[in-house]
Amino acid sequence: MDARKIGMLGEVAASRYLRENGYEIVAGNYCTRLGEIDIIAENKQYLCFVEVKTRGENAYFAPAEAVGYTKRQKIIATAKQFLTTYKTKKQPRFDVLEVYAKQGKVDKIHLIENAFDANGR
Repeated sequence: MDARKIGMLGEVAASRYLRENGYEIVAGNYCTRLGEIDIIAENKQYLCFVEVKTRGENAYFAPAEAVGYTKRQKIIATAKQFLTTYKTKKQPRFDVLEVYAKQGKVDKIHLIENAFDANGR
């Protein structure tokens, strides 16, 4: 399975996982000139900006390790832009959702809440 298909599989599984765990999807693949956020979702307390990373069975590193400093800065800038038009009283949060695929199917999902803060740390 090529990387694009694995990525699509991961994003569909991530959305399903979030809905099944009490989140409402606000936006998917939110793009601006500053960057892209895979999923924006909210639960009772938080507005979550979720980066989805999917890896196949032969991956050497955990999916979250692919969300480096530069990627985090782009997500933060895009989130700030989103918040100028989407008014909410909920606390923003940056999450990474790891999807592990095996033989073309989702094997495991791991949500890392508060994966980084608004400073990218």
